[in-house]
Amino acid sequence: MNLFASTLTCFLILVLSEFFTLACCAQTSDSSNQINKKRLSVLIIGSSTAYVGSMISLNQLWYSNYPKQSFHFFNDAPEWKQVDKVGHFYSAFQLSNITSHALQWSNVPQKKTNKIGALTSFVIMSSIEVLDGFSSGYGASGSDMVANAAGSVFYLGQNLIWKEVRIYPKFSFHRTNFATMRPDVLGSGLTEEIVKDYNGQSYWLSVDMDKFVRFPKWINIAVGYGAEEMIYARDSQNLTAGYNPSRQFYLSLDFDLTAIQTTSKLLKSLIFFANMIKLPGPAIGFSKKGTEAYAFYF
Repeated sequence: MNLFASTLTCFLILVLSEFFTLACCAQTSDSSNQINKKRLSVLIIGSSTAYVGSMISLNQLWYSNYPKQSFHFFNDAPEWKQVDKVGHFYSAFQLSNITSHALQWSNVPQKKTNKIGALTSFVIMSSIEVLDGFSSGYGASGSDMVANAAGSVFYLGQNLIWKEVRIYPKFSFHRTNFATMRPDVLGSGLTEEIVKDYNGQSYWLSVDMDKFVRFPKWINIAVGYGAEEMIYARDSQNLTAGYNPSRQFYLSLDFDLTAIQTTSKLLKSLIFFANMIKLPGPAIGFSKKGTEAYAFYF
């Protein structure tokens, strides 16, 4: 399965888990160090319900048209210039992060939440690969599972080393003309294109510079990755069709939304989700075609 289904499923789990957690936290204020069992129960029930519902829906939408067969792998590592693998890394990191924060709102100790969050993320992401593996139309991807593990470990590792996240994966998207050339695969309309058109996706590592050196608190330095001229999954297919797929690397300024100070739980939650997105900013792009400067790149 491409990143469309896995990202959609995981994002639904994230949002619903966050919703149930905030609903529970809003009921009472708990400043003790004891685990809030009421919050934790609501979180577990809410996230479990979201997960089961998402997997049932995913099974109906993506697998019902394909017969089941014995578990098998499919090597998709050479496809899409690995942009989809970076997307798996991003999704696994974000799922680890939000799971950990949700558990912290239940007063579970942070050392435990970081480990539980990373493990939960890997299990959820990998369960989608299991469904792929039993479907004749897809196949489990070993490289996807490696990317899932890398995203979870990247979150956990930073918390073990620094006790906080200092390098934050982010996502941005711009529309391209390539989607119209193959809308059944690359998407038709903005919503589908965001999750299907790998030509318009960019993934970033936003470095919180003031945690390392003297630097403005609001400003981060971000390095990004993307690719373009990918109408088909593999380079050989694109070259045969007359396209010249290429990797893109970026260096850009980014804005650290977590620097905003507020006591509002709603605003904190909005900032938490908004900080998953790389905001437009000045950037320099590097590719085999040369170097290009952008006043605002997204």
